[in-house]
Amino acid sequence: MAKETTRVQMELPETSLERLKMLKEKTEAASYAEVTKNAYRIYERIIDLTESGCTILLKDSQGNTKELELFM
Repeated sequence: MAKETTRVQMELPETSLERLKMLKEKTEAASYAEVTKNAYRIYERIIDLTESGCTILLKDSQGNTKELELFM
């Protein structure tokens, strides 16, 4: 059984297209659609966590932590 899909056409500024290309290369994604789907999953998870009162902390190589401020 084939998945139902919808084609979406987007216009991106050149800088956004370059970021998309870079992410595709760094993640070894098979397509721009794969990069986009993964980004949606991450974005949704971050929103769910912050809505439930969680904070996201980053730890550097020396063990120092800093809160990642996203939705200011």
